[in-house]
Amino acid sequence: MNSRVVMTFGLSALLLGGTMVGCTHGQGLASASSRDAGKIDAQAADLAAKAGKELAKKNGDKAVEYAEAAVALQPRDASYRALLGQSYLQAGRFGSAHQAFADTLTLDPNNARAALNLALAEIAEGDWTTARKTLNDHAAAIPVSDRGLALALAGDPKDAVAILLPAARQPGADARTRQNLALAFALAGDWRDARVIVGMDLSPAQVDQRLGEWAQLAQPHAASDQVAALLGVKASRDPGQPIALALNAPSAPVAVADAAPATPATDAAPAPVVAAAAPAPAAPAAEAKPRQVAQVVFGPRHEVVQQLPAAPAATPHPVAVVAKAAAKPEPRPLSSGDYYVQLGAYENAAVAHDGWVRAARRFPAFAERTPQGMNFTQGGTTYYRLSVGGFSKTDARHLCNQYRAHGGRCFIRTGAGDQVAQWVSKGTELASR
Repeated sequence: MNSRVVMTFGLSALLLGGTMVGCTHGQGLASASSRDAGKIDAQAADLAAKAGKELAKKNGDKAVEYAEAAVALQPRDASYRALLGQSYLQAGRFGSAHQAFADTLTLDPNNARAALNLALAEIAEGDWTTARKTLNDHAAAIPVSDRGLALALAGDPKDAVAILLPAARQPGADARTRQNLALAFALAGDWRDARVIVGMDLSPAQVDQRLGEWAQLAQPHAASDQVAALLGVKASRDPGQPIALALNAPSAPVAVADAAPATPATDAAPAPVVAAAAPAPAAPAAEAKPRQVAQVVFGPRHEVVQQLPAAPAATPHPVAVVAKAAAKPEPRPLSSGDYYVQLGAYENAAVAHDGWVRAARRFPAFAERTPQGMNFTQGGTTYYRLSVGGFSKTDARHLCNQYRAHGGRCFIRTGAGDQVAQWVSKGTELASR
């Protein structure tokens, strides 16, 4: 592998078995004190095994029921707490998963799988800063391939590339590591290198399909979209973990009716969020399949998602926007840098102008900035990119997060020769109304 080769990593969703509250499948309640410790242990193990079976069938809601019951019986068992967190993730309940994995680490501080999954839950909640801290705190224990991908999802794809690239260059590096590196490049806006790395393990047709999936992944609607897509789950309303299952709460007198003996559940095998390439060694049976996306889908009002380059020369790079609006209060100064907030790609500058006006109406702070854009051609069709930028990474991320909080869609990237938007007259600034 030459020194310029770029790689991607596959995030192993290290989901552990666990359970929480004890009201599952209508099974009867009884006083835990009336049962001897051995019987309670057996019941908890049986419930955990059932939760594991439901997880294998990707039935998150059922897994949660069994896992909650197991945790209620054995609240100090770290493996059951971890299984519960895994069940919550499968059910798309990221807030509850966060709590379950945090409890797991309280009971077992060196549990790297729980730490990785805690970071995933924090990313899905939009708390990137805390997620990066979790990953850094457990950096020595979490495999580089997993940590790198999680770091990219946590809003720091450049640092992710920095730690994944050496790992991908190792003689024993596998396809999953390369594919994870490629995804980190894509999330950093470097589609040319992403294409090069993806092509090391996939056929040309598969490369286009994979990059099409990632193009959609790079423009999430909500904070949970990327994690949910990579885990193959759907975010759902989360009522929170039952109070009775809180780690420091008094033990709940909950037990379930007798169940047939079963082998205690074990930690689920790591399931990469990003599937390994076709030529890679066979993946474990528990690995989740990636979502198949036929092509990049155009959105309403002729707005399109970022197109991918057919060749390095046509590599698309998101465009950014920096500026103040005339007759508007002076905006808070933002630190200068080479990071931009990409807002979308459009059929032409006129359509992009309409998109800018709508974005400024949704998020008034944009009216104080100067839109930027640039043309790029893909498949013989020319598109116009719209963004704001020229900020430090921290300020660009903060601005994008604020816009997302107002319902907008965006992502940050490095500069690519951005220029003031075509509709902004020289020496003037646009005040969107």
